[in-house]
Amino acid sequence: MNHTEKINRILTNIDQVMIGKRDIAELCVTALLAGGHVLLEDVPGVGKTMMVKALAKSVGADFKRIQFTPDLLPSDVLGVSIYNPKAMEFEFRPGPIMGNIILADEINRTSPKTQSSLLEGMEEASITIDGVTMQIPQPFFVMATQNPIEYEGTYPLPEAQLDRFLFKLKMGYPTKTEEMEVLERAEKTVPIEQLKSVVSLEELIELQRAVTEVKVDDTIKSYIVDCVAQTRDNLYVYLGVSPRGSLALMKASQAFAMLKGRTYVVPDDVQYLAPFVFQHRMILTPEARYEGISTTEIVDRILMKVRVPVDKATLR
Repeated sequence: MNHTEKINRILTNIDQVMIGKRDIAELCVTALLAGGHVLLEDVPGVGKTMMVKALAKSVGADFKRIQFTPDLLPSDVLGVSIYNPKAMEFEFRPGPIMGNIILADEINRTSPKTQSSLLEGMEEASITIDGVTMQIPQPFFVMATQNPIEYEGTYPLPEAQLDRFLFKLKMGYPTKTEEMEVLERAEKTVPIEQLKSVVSLEELIELQRAVTEVKVDDTIKSYIVDCVAQTRDNLYVYLGVSPRGSLALMKASQAFAMLKGRTYVVPDDVQYLAPFVFQHRMILTPEARYEGISTTEIVDRILMKVRVPVDKATLR
């Protein structure tokens, strides 16, 4: 079985639970393959938690859920050292971050101090407790959710935290036909409980390694850098995309190309993924907000403005 077939098995498996969310599933799998993380921002009840559970079950991963609340402490996420009187030494009790796929539910409901406890793990796949650095089991993938409607009792994510997420996505409401199918499937069974693993963790790690072999031509790299540069030179953007954003877009494009069955990145990959990579990495000026201009509009204008590489023969 080749890489594309394995990826399609994961997506088909998720489709058994998530109705009409193939595009979101593809982006979540792309982020997982690229070694990135996802921030899902949407109203309650549209399937954010179900998506990450279906993904974890599909790859046989160790799934951990952290419910973020105002009183949550960093030790509740990372773990804590407890003194064992028999052994006369401290023993480390790992927290829920020591898993493969982590659901950080309602991440904006906890304090910045607890939010920051995820930073090292998301960037370096390790945590430091009492001066000792420990590696997090691989693969490691964080999917965080937040509700954009309720602002009371929430703490907006700082830029440093937002920058750790590869994509920021929205689920959206299902159509009437899709919602009818959801009801039909859930009438007698709980679909998520029927889901089985279709790819092993070892195969997933192999897929992640294969992503790095996907070719990115210099013209594509130049195109990515040009798009990023435009976010830093825009009248409506106070803070543009950082070099970490450039790297994120390239890695995501490699993973997406493999998901689509290609061994090379094409400009269409970059164009499709750029809004999901850029929108949470840009801070708009007060003028932009006053005029009602969104980050999505700005990214669209940038993609229309930057010249697209057209010589596809050199990309292969």
